[in-house]
Amino acid sequence: MFTPRPIGYVRSPYKDKEEIPKGLGAKHEAEGVLEILAAFEDGLTDIEGFSHLVVLWVFDRAQGFDLVGTPPCDDRPHGVFATRSPRRPNPIGLTVVELVRRDGGRLHVRGVDMLDGTPILDIKPYLSSVSQDELRRGWLADAEARRRG
Repeated sequence: MFTPRPIGYVRSPYKDKEEIPKGLGAKHEAEGVLEILAAFEDGLTDIEGFSHLVVLWVFDRAQGFDLVGTPPCDDRPHGVFATRSPRRPNPIGLTVVELVRRDGGRLHVRGVDMLDGTPILDIKPYLSSVSQDELRRGWLADAEARRRG
């Protein structure tokens, strides 16, 4: 086991989880800042060349977990590992954001869906070799079809 420690914190317009867009068709366009601690700032060297970043973070305000639950965008239960629920055995979140600019240890980003003050565990450049026509959306595609039809 390892003990994770934050490399920084999210500055977000969201103060309460109810403010964060959820469900089918939710748009994550809010801008925020990833404030990286000075001890880790050298790790941002050359990050400006990437358009998008994967941010790993902690659901630090979530309590407990459910292995099966009904997400807000469906009326059917699904396993926690098939959802983006914050109530997870290990409360780790993952978000892809667009890097707008870097200002020292501050990364200005678009697409935040985290609460203000959320601890950041890691940042990685977004790289995907999976083409759009190969991606499958699982139960989300079924839920979207039921809503349309």
